[in-house]
Amino acid sequence: MSNILLKRHALALGLALMAPLAAWSQVSLSVTIGPPPLPLYAQPPIPGDGYIWTPGYWAWDPSSDDYIWVPGTWVMPPGVGLLWTPGYWAFFGGGYRWHGGYWGPRVGYYGGINYGYGYVGNGYAGGRWDGGRFRYNTAVNNIPSGRVRDVYRTPVPQRPAHQESFNGGSSPWNRQPTASERRFDSTQHGSPTPAQVDHQQRAFGVPEQRMGNNHGVPPTAATPRPGGFGDPQVEHVRPAPQMRAQPVRGGPGRDARPEGGKPDERR
Repeated sequence: MSNILLKRHALALGLALMAPLAAWSQVSLSVTIGPPPLPLYAQPPIPGDGYIWTPGYWAWDPSSDDYIWVPGTWVMPPGVGLLWTPGYWAFFGGGYRWHGGYWGPRVGYYGGINYGYGYVGNGYAGGRWDGGRFRYNTAVNNIPSGRVRDVYRTPVPQRPAHQESFNGGSSPWNRQPTASERRFDSTQHGSPTPAQVDHQQRAFGVPEQRMGNNHGVPPTAATPRPGGFGDPQVEHVRPAPQMRAQPVRGGPGRDARPEGGKPDERR
């Protein structure tokens, strides 16, 4: 069997093993209190080859009527060729509605929000699949020398230091999904992995991660692996090193916000 057929088979199997999620227009919950701004933090070093970065987010805990910061973390994807579309909050109809993240063969709509580290508001510029292996953009990822095999470097826009974490309303993020994103988001997607679900549940069990306790500055902003709250390499809220997210101006022949996880490799 050719490499292309093997890749397609692995992708189809990965999607088939996961439960389908709702379309982009459907939501899991809605609250009247807006989420805090996204904290600025440094990305922990990648733990090994094959991991994909998933950004942190504010989740709502109905039992405490409070937001919980779920740290960004490195996650093993559920199948070859799959990419993560982050979840996002959107203000609509007088409330803030949560749209859950999912796995799929491309990155879908996530509210136009710049989560950093390759998630610049549309698509993913932190890496891409190539021949069944994931290639990492060292301009936005913390990749220690020799830890992964396939890398390249393409600068992408920086994430603002202070940034609202929702789309619409008083937020500067008001981009709506394109026709292509609408079509993709209405197809079958893969649910978060068990490791991602456990990661969120562990965050809910840490009182210091609650907005009411940390006032928008969670003590654990990012972890090197899901659930690794006690790992010595956890990252706290602090300015991320500039070398990991270099700004770039758009111009002829260069798109500063690539779509579909295929950043420009020209140097």
